[in-house]
Amino acid sequence: MQCTARSVGPYDNNAYLLADGDDLVLVDAAQDAAALLDWIGGRRVSTIVTTHRHPDHIAALPEVARATGARLVTGRPDAAAIAAATGLDLEGLWDGDTVRVGAASLAVIGLVGHTPGGIALAHTPDDGPATVITGDSLFPGGVGKTRTPEEFASLLGDVTAKLFDRFGDDTVVLPGHGRPTTLGAERPHLAAWRARGW
Repeated sequence: MQCTARSVGPYDNNAYLLADGDDLVLVDAAQDAAALLDWIGGRRVSTIVTTHRHPDHIAALPEVARATGARLVTGRPDAAAIAAATGLDLEGLWDGDTVRVGAASLAVIGLVGHTPGGIALAHTPDDGPATVITGDSLFPGGVGKTRTPEEFASLLGDVTAKLFDRFGDDTVVLPGHGRPTTLGAERPHLAAWRARGW
């Protein structure tokens, strides 16, 4: 499976295009439908994954969905909010579900806190490090923005248990904004994140 990234829109949202053979999956139809459709270039997109419900991550979803006819999926607790904002029907996924890209399978990981239904996608090939697309739940330098201490505790707890405790230090983290990192680069800072509360 190949993964390429493109930054789009005024908030520099990262969109990811996953390819295996002639099967494509788009992660986050963010701010610029024209740029995303030009990138897709008329190829068939089987699935569009939305990592969470915030407006900057779904702004281009209606237009890209109409143009591609792709299956639309997101985290189950965010599905109704995205449907209300876009007029689209999305399939809700959560822990234990998978998204297929050709012969590759990506695990869906629910991460609660930035939104109620944020998800990450984890690809664990036999011949190399894992890759996790984390949306806005994990960035270089910390977890995503939360509004309350309870949301922060939930998000840090989920990121710790479901990412740091599960995957090795060489795991590549592809966030919703900004540059990639690895779990190994971020792991030493978990206690500091917990202490600062954001």
